[in-house]
Amino acid sequence: MVISATACGGQSAASISTSLASESASATATPTPTAPAASACLTENATEKYLPKIFICTKTDAGKLQWMEQSESKRVTDTRAAAKVAAEKAAADKAAQDAAAKAAAEQAAAEAARQEAAAAEAARQQQAAAAAAAAAAAQVPAPVRPAAPAAPSGCDSNYAGACVPIASDVDCAGGSGNGPAYVRGPVTVVGSDIYGLDRNGDGVGCEG
Repeated sequence: MVISATACGGQSAASISTSLASESASATATPTPTAPAASACLTENATEKYLPKIFICTKTDAGKLQWMEQSESKRVTDTRAAAKVAAEKAAADKAAQDAAAKAAAEQAAAEAARQEAAAAEAARQQQAAAAAAAAAAAQVPAPVRPAAPAAPSGCDSNYAGACVPIASDVDCAGGSGNGPAYVRGPVTVVGSDIYGLDRNGDGVGCEG
């Protein structure tokens, strides 16, 4: 802008024009860089300030270091940290599940072994009891039937208690038999009732 009149205080028009031009030039804003292109991003978390922005050297998901504006860098690092925490939790949960499954398998195997041992012990005890019973049975003597006392000479050895004569036929004395020999009872049948003296089969003949 050019002013042709003489300014108050004696300034000339040329002086005023020069001053206004200088003020106009100083009012122009200096462009702000959008990223620190002049600095290499070599160290993670390194910081470069380009006010009003702050840039941080951040590792991308691909593993490459790159300058990022502070809020973007925080978002990337927070996401990566959350993913790491989730992966660690999943690994811990899987390890706990594997440990529980292993413990359950070991417990089941121990229980199966215990049951097998108990069954084997029961079978052994049963076999021992059977063997003991067999041994005891072998040691018990068979009942011995008492031998009939020897009949006196001339008496039939099939009978005891009274002398039953040896004859072609013997009947009870006082009965209806016709002899030729008779015996007065009672007599006990200890062998074969060859004379039919025990009519009712109770082992005793000539009872009445």
